[in-house]
Amino acid sequence: MPFNKIEPEKLSNAVVRQIELLILRGILKPGERLPSERELAEKMGVSRPSLREAVANLQDRGLLAAKAGAGIYVAEVVGAAFSDALIQLFSDHDEAVFDYISFRRDLEGLAAARAARLGSDTDLKVVDTIYRKMEAAHTKRNPAEEAQLDAEFHLAIIEASHNVIMLHMMRAMFQMLREGVFYNRNVMFKQRTTRDTLLEQHRAINTALLARDEDGARAAVEAHLNYVEQSLSQDAKAQQNESIAKLRLEHETAKS
Repeated sequence: MPFNKIEPEKLSNAVVRQIELLILRGILKPGERLPSERELAEKMGVSRPSLREAVANLQDRGLLAAKAGAGIYVAEVVGAAFSDALIQLFSDHDEAVFDYISFRRDLEGLAAARAARLGSDTDLKVVDTIYRKMEAAHTKRNPAEEAQLDAEFHLAIIEASHNVIMLHMMRAMFQMLREGVFYNRNVMFKQRTTRDTLLEQHRAINTALLARDEDGARAAVEAHLNYVEQSLSQDAKAQQNESIAKLRLEHETAKS
């Protein structure tokens, strides 16, 4: 009969599987440095040769990368979802901005509902901590800091949704947002009224999550992104009208 003797699993394979899962679940993030070989071997309860073998396996597969004199890091596995040509195309056309917001509204609404239902108390505490930092940054009137915390807040919700595909996909999308591919987020923080409204919207999302209100969390996220879409649309129309007025003025000047 086709039965084979069960062989004990190599320790290095167990190490590989554990690190794989940490990367898959987003616990180990791209660019994050692993502990030293000695510390990591102690934490995992394996010999240093077994750990080296596992690390070499993960390096060969592009999941870990060595930096000379600096240690072992999680490889930059996020961000290659689109070609450079397509990313440039996104950045050149407003249509991509609004499709991006629509995509976020659908996915993040779902993520917020899942986070309210499936997120651990620790997950929701992380979201709440970031929101408290947003409140503190709001008083400083620092648009760059507010924009950074805004991204961290939304990504923390996606992490709390416990869907690894959604997590890695949205991390790639947010990386492009940080790079200004879709729109400059600092534009959203120019006006005091806009800043106050955005903070209040994030408060509503946070409150619904802490209450584990699935429908409320989803609705709050959707309302927030509707507002972002409307604000950017108004800004685009204002710029268009300004350009038209400028052209008319130039035309009238040329006639006279």
